[in-house]
Order: sequence, then C-alpha cells, then structure tokens
Amino acid sequence: MTNGQIFVQETLGTMMLLLLGCGVVANVVLKGTKGNGGGFLLINWGWGIGVFVGVYVAFGSGAHLNPAVTIAVALNGGITWGQAFVYFGAEFLGAFIGAVVAWLAYKQHFDAEEDPANKLGVFSTGPAMRSYGWNLVTEIIGTFVLIFWILNSGGTPSGLGPLAVALVVVGIGASLGGPTGYAINPARDLAPRIAHAILPIKGKGSSDWAYSWVPVVGPIVGSVLAYLVYRAVDVTTMLDVVKKLHPNLFP
Repeated sequence: MTNGQIFVQETLGTMMLLLLGCGVVANVVLKGTKGNGGGFLLINWGWGIGVFVGVYVAFGSGAHLNPAVTIAVALNGGITWGQAFVYFGAEFLGAFIGAVVAWLAYKQHFDAEEDPANKLGVFSTGPAMRSYGWNLVTEIIGTFVLIFWILNSGGTPSGLGPLAVALVVVGIGASLGGPTGYAINPARDLAPRIAHAILPIKGKGSSDWAYSWVPVVGPIVGSVLAYLVYRAVDVTTMLDVVKKLHPNLFP
C-alpha cells in the first residue's frame, strides 16, 4: 500500500476504535443514558468490539491502531521507521476524530452530567489509586501482554483475525484494567485528552495533564520490553535448534 492509503486506513480504523470505545464509557458513566451503571465489564467488551471493528476497517494497512503496535512492528523489521511515523500520525488523528464523534453522539448527556471526572473518563484513562510509579508499571504490564502476544501470534492484528485481538483486549481489561483503566495505547489516551481540552464541554473541569504522560510512556516501554523478550526467546530457541543439529559446535 502507498503511505497515503496506509494513512487513510489507519485513521479510519482508529477512529472507529475510539468512537466505540469512548462511546461505551459514555454509555456507562454519563447521566441518563440507557446503559448508565452497566459496569466495567461492559466497558471491557465495548473496547474489545471497538478493536474488532477497527481491525476490519484498517485490515489492508495491518490495522495497528496503536503506536505501541507500530513501534513493535518497526523494531521487528515489518515496516520502516519512516512508515512508522505515517502510522503514528494516522493513529493520533483517528483517535481525536473518534473521540469528538463520540462526544457528539452523547452531547445532551454530557450537558446533564454534573461530575467532571465522569466527563473526562469518557475521553481518557485515570488511576483508581494515584501513584505515578505504580500506575506506570500497570500500563507497562498491560501493554507487554498485548504486544508480546501479537509478536508471537502473527506480527500484526490483521494477521491474527479481528476476533482474536478483540478477545485479548477484553481479557487485558478484565484482568489488568482495574488500577488505571488500561490505556495500553498512547494515541487512545492522548488524542482524546486533547479533544477534551479543546471541545466546548459544559462543566468539563480539568483534563488532568499531570497524569497524561503515564498512558503514553507506559505503553511505549511495554512495547519495547515485549519486543526484547520476544527476540531473546527467539534467539534462545534458534540456539537450541542449532545445538541439536550440530552438537559438536557446543561441547
């Protein structure tokens, strides 16, 4: 695909991911919605279905939808770093647009909601217990699981099947999402947070920029660690094969 085609597909795929992901949070937390109080598991499934749809939409470009995925694919030689920046730009733009469209869908409920934290929670993640170091650890671990699984299972989400990726994201949310809300995606958190800061949301309060670095740095570190472990395991496996084929080389 051309860089232009990659940009369009990744923008649209990430937009769909954020529209459905931010949309399910809005449905659960905003006042007066049909899904109000639906709980965290409903949010997990909403994000998983968002991934499912986004991967189908961006299938042709590899459906990264996440800079953490793009970093791992680039480190593994699947794309050039020049192409990686095309992916990054599309992912952030798509995440911003998706968040804005979700706000439009729930505009009246945003106006009716009194709690600024609930409004911000539709756009971006936040810690259940604020401790930047431990929150960072949680994001690193959650992203490590996603990226290590992707690398071991096929390289890119589109190579694995949309349902498989969706279920892994649901699992990460259900198992590891409690402390931070599991961003596991820098674009998913930062771009909607910017949208929250810009949009004319009634009584929106702070965008919590003091926390904003955690869901960006954590997924990047988690992605790099996942790649390093993946390569280390791969090298060890290759050495074991060589030892079996040529035992005299390793007395």
